[in-house]
Amino acid sequence: MKILIADDESIIRLGLKAMLAEIGHEVAMASDGREALKLAHQKRYGFAIFDVKMPFTDGLEAARALYRYRPTPILLLTAFGDKELIERAAQLPIQGYLIKPVVEEQLAASIEVALRRFEESQAAAAKTAELEESIETRKIVERAKGVLMNGGLAEEEAHQQLQKAARDQQITLRQAAESILKSKGKP
Repeated sequence: MKILIADDESIIRLGLKAMLAEIGHEVAMASDGREALKLAHQKRYGFAIFDVKMPFTDGLEAARALYRYRPTPILLLTAFGDKELIERAAQLPIQGYLIKPVVEEQLAASIEVALRRFEESQAAAAKTAELEESIETRKIVERAKGVLMNGGLAEEEAHQQLQKAARDQQITLRQAAESILKSKGKP
């Protein structure tokens, strides 16, 4: 997997790179969050590990920006375990939080868990979007049926007319409903 790491301490970057290479990953390194975001705009990474405290753009802000630009599983890494920092990190779309020093077994396990949590959250988000789309489609179809019923059709006849229009024009039921609403001047 291609992993992007960002840490302002070169010894930490090199240590992480060695550990990640040892377990079979390809690594790109950045010395701060700004550089990491530039790299992320040039190439897609399957995972990111950001130190929390870095110059220019810190790991918290880099994690937020990367997730907005391209949702990616992210681990935050820090030498600090203070409560306020952990609370700020918990508000971000990250999948884990590691406190230095990190050992290879801990890193490998954290990556595995983070990947699973990320996949689960992405699947849940996709399902939510699908359900919202379904509800919106149902509302549009019901409004179109209402327009047709105001024209004298029974509910079943209105639904059948929508289905026939969709079949005849080879469009979705929602598109047929939107067409009817548009033709009748209804938003």
